[in-house]
Amino acid sequence: MAQAVRRMPAFTLNTDGKSHPVENSLAALTVVLGLLAFVSSFFHNLHLLSSWSGLAGIVTGLWGQYVSATTAERFVLVIFLGASAIGFGIGLAHGGLFGGVW
Repeated sequence: MAQAVRRMPAFTLNTDGKSHPVENSLAALTVVLGLLAFVSSFFHNLHLLSSWSGLAGIVTGLWGQYVSATTAERFVLVIFLGASAIGFGIGLAHGGLFGGVW
């Protein structure tokens, strides 16, 4: 007897069925930079890492929002753009982009 197998849907950002390599690359880069900025912002002595990766994550996230093609890409970008902004802000509060050089 054949029975229907319920499978989990595949995670994809290409919900329209087309390939978006540039948009997906920007989303992936924003995820990496957002996680790096957010996690490193918990450590006071890593303020250079969190502020620079947060700034780079904000830039890539905003550019990704500008060129995004699907709602799934925008969803991922907004979440990790926020993480980048939080990491950037806390990194600035802990010492800034240049770490007291100026």
